[in-house]
Amino acid sequence: MEIKNAGIKKLNGSITSPKGYHATGSHIGIKECKKDLALIYSEVPTKAVGVFTSNVVKASSILWNQNLIQNQNGVRAIVINSGNANACTGEVGAKHTELMATELASCLGVNKNQVLVASTGIIGVPLPIDIIVAGINNTYEKLGNTNLDANLAAEAIMTTDTHPKQISVEFIIDNKKIRIGGIAKGSGMIHPNMATMLSFITTDINISRELLNKALKKSVDDSYNMISVDGDTSTNDLVILLANGLGGNSEIKEENEEYYIFKQALHYVNLFLAQEIVRDGEGAKKFIAVKVSGAASKKDAKLLSKSVITSNLVKTAFFGEDANWGRILAAMGCSGANFNPTGVSIKFHNGLHSIILIQDGSPLQFDEELALKILKENEITVELLLKEGIGEAIAWGCDLSYDYVRINGEYRS
Repeated sequence: MEIKNAGIKKLNGSITSPKGYHATGSHIGIKECKKDLALIYSEVPTKAVGVFTSNVVKASSILWNQNLIQNQNGVRAIVINSGNANACTGEVGAKHTELMATELASCLGVNKNQVLVASTGIIGVPLPIDIIVAGINNTYEKLGNTNLDANLAAEAIMTTDTHPKQISVEFIIDNKKIRIGGIAKGSGMIHPNMATMLSFITTDINISRELLNKALKKSVDDSYNMISVDGDTSTNDLVILLANGLGGNSEIKEENEEYYIFKQALHYVNLFLAQEIVRDGEGAKKFIAVKVSGAASKKDAKLLSKSVITSNLVKTAFFGEDANWGRILAAMGCSGANFNPTGVSIKFHNGLHSIILIQDGSPLQFDEELALKILKENEITVELLLKEGIGEAIAWGCDLSYDYVRINGEYRS
């Protein structure tokens, strides 16, 4: 079921836009000078769901959150540090994660099992836990519900990001104004099936936990899991969604029209944040969309679009503004998708200009100057047209530049 014209209105807000949420961020000393601690708090217990990294090596915060969400204790708060991933740190790391939750819980007067934890930064280095505990104590009283407070939190979760990523939307459910807000970070180690990215979403909708979970997982599959910056999947990545029910609508318990309105609004938020992460990819100069149509199935379409967007040869060709369609076709061929190369057409466009490079498997004589004009733009769409069926998908990524190597070569320094 698809709801058209759902009345989704984008607001000038963030995670504090929905009723009952507070946030803040501050510099506590993990990093040399930038903000490095963020807090999110709900006035009442929330239904919490999440999607976590597919990496077998998981940070202790991921394991803590997976266990906590499964036990359904009614989440009240999230504490996030940046600058240190607290991953591959053994029993000490697990203890530090629990201490972070315990300290914030004590400050807020809630149970430690109602506090989620997230960390991002360097792997394999123990947290400066004394600094973090003191920082939590010095920061929690600053929790507020303004856009400024939310912006402080959005800034505090950043690592190599160049700007905060946040959004809020409003829509009507049961004659009530319902809101969703979100913040995210990520610009490197970004690859489908989660990566070094954190996304925190708040909403005041009243909905069953089962439907909340279903809506999130479906949206993640078509948003965060369809982006790639560098093909690396991290140890710490997550998307957390909190719903506190303060919007006042009758609880949504079935997949009715109201559920699909919420689902559409949630996906709008996730898609915006996912694309913002790609646009801010480490050293990225170009935002690239790869759209597949005519595939045998949606699964095949996803395989094809992801294979092209993750190919380093394709990414470097875009950085060099080279219309090398051969690299695209080669990436399609190793995707694992079932298709006939003789039915493939490849098209580039940038909104103003378009060019077809190969049609029905045969290369065309194309205008190199027009191709260069398209490739010089900051946003480019690659269309892959097949004749296998009705499967469609779109993936988003960026080019691979000299700056990516520099940023990651100097990461620990």
